[in-house]
Amino acid sequence: MATVKITQIKSRIGSPKDQKRTLDALGLTKMHKTVEHQATPSIEGMIRKVKHLVKIEN
Repeated sequence: MATVKITQIKSRIGSPKDQKRTLDALGLTKMHKTVEHQATPSIEGMIRKVKHLVKIEN
């Protein structure tokens, strides 16, 4: 499986609680933090939910 690099580029302040929980589940707790995950359907769904807060690299 391919890996995906996800970087938080916008603040979570003012976001709904479910989006904050999604960022936590992805491991993004601070601005400009980058994490790597396998490109599974569940991870891709989480990315879609917070796509306005993150930057994705393949």
